[in-house]
Amino acid sequence: MKNESQNDIKWYETITFKMVLIGLMAIMFLVPLQLIRMLIQERAENSLAVQGQISREWSKAQTITGPVLNIPVIRSVRSGGNRIAYENTLLHVMPDNLYIKGEINPRIRYKGIYESVIYEADLKLAGSFFLPPYINASDCELLWEEAYFTLGISDNRGIIEGLNLRVNDISVAAQPVGGDYDLFTSGVTFPVFIHAGSEHFDFSADIGLRGSSGIFFTPAGKSTSVSIKSSWTAPSFTGNYLPEKRETGNDGFTATWNISHLNRNFPQSWFGNIHRPEDESFGVNLILEVDHYRKAERAAKYGLLFIAFTYLVLLFLELSANRKIHLFHYFLVSLSLVLFFSLLNALSEQIGFSPAYLISAGSTVGLLTIFSGLLLKKTKYTLLVGGMLTLVYAFIYILLSINEFAYLAGNIGLFIALGTIMWLSAKTDLFRDSGI
Repeated sequence: MKNESQNDIKWYETITFKMVLIGLMAIMFLVPLQLIRMLIQERAENSLAVQGQISREWSKAQTITGPVLNIPVIRSVRSGGNRIAYENTLLHVMPDNLYIKGEINPRIRYKGIYESVIYEADLKLAGSFFLPPYINASDCELLWEEAYFTLGISDNRGIIEGLNLRVNDISVAAQPVGGDYDLFTSGVTFPVFIHAGSEHFDFSADIGLRGSSGIFFTPAGKSTSVSIKSSWTAPSFTGNYLPEKRETGNDGFTATWNISHLNRNFPQSWFGNIHRPEDESFGVNLILEVDHYRKAERAAKYGLLFIAFTYLVLLFLELSANRKIHLFHYFLVSLSLVLFFSLLNALSEQIGFSPAYLISAGSTVGLLTIFSGLLLKKTKYTLLVGGMLTLVYAFIYILLSINEFAYLAGNIGLFIALGTIMWLSAKTDLFRDSGI
């Protein structure tokens, strides 16, 4: 009788056909999941745009280059045969020793729901210059009375109050860089009077500087030493050189760089604009530790996994409880899962990713548990649905939290899940009649 009953089951009433339809439905819901991902990306782009606006209003990321000694020179050069021509150029001399010590005081600035990192930095520069011996060559006439120092600052709007450079105990106030763009396009000039024949200069300066996102330095000295500290707990050291020493903790970070002229790709002195020292800058970005848009987008990438696991839970419980679940009910379950990702992104903009995930996941699991209870009408299976969905959402949260080991943990978790599904399917009568 059992075989006859199974033979009477029409093909469109079999569990196989129902699984095919459910699979097609899951694929169909990839479209709204992709739309949600696009929405998350759009919100992330809006956040970046607001950060750029705050930077323009406050001051952009700062790059400090120098100071550099600039001496106008008239050079005699041979131009075809024995003909001699004269050219006006600038001799740029890098410091022999450069010491920079500073403290970065960061804070968060908000514009609507978006936020950006800004800072005020207190920097102390010191060092010395030694002029190269070839500047006294017979083919160079140095215009000492027109010599000056320059300091590259990538965004002059960030300069706080006055800025003075002390050269051999003479203090000189900063002036705009003017038309000297050999080395950088933004900065300040110090017109210091230099006696002809001078070979050694000591300098120092205190700089108050505003900026946003990050601060960078150029290894201008033959020996460059930079030491900075900050209360920011999420630094990202970047650029051409990494710190020699760094410490990061709950109180902030400290970092030290020691760079030789042998490590860089420009000399101690040269004529004209053949080198751009700031291209070899190094420093630190003050990153926002919680990037909820990135995590929300990663969560949306697991959307099909959410749907597949939930469908499997309902299918096995449908067979175990001998209760038929209509395809329309699976459709409603899919809608609740898609809404989870939209709710997660909306809440994370307001309260952060972890609390938003807890609220969104708890609400979705609670909704699906109550819904399955109404369908299955058995308390045991209702609690089982709630427990299994809680495990699924907890597993996905772990994957989102461990960046370095997410791939490994994900594969291990999926392997265990596949083994569990195989074990359950072996104990389930898949030939049992199931309504569509």
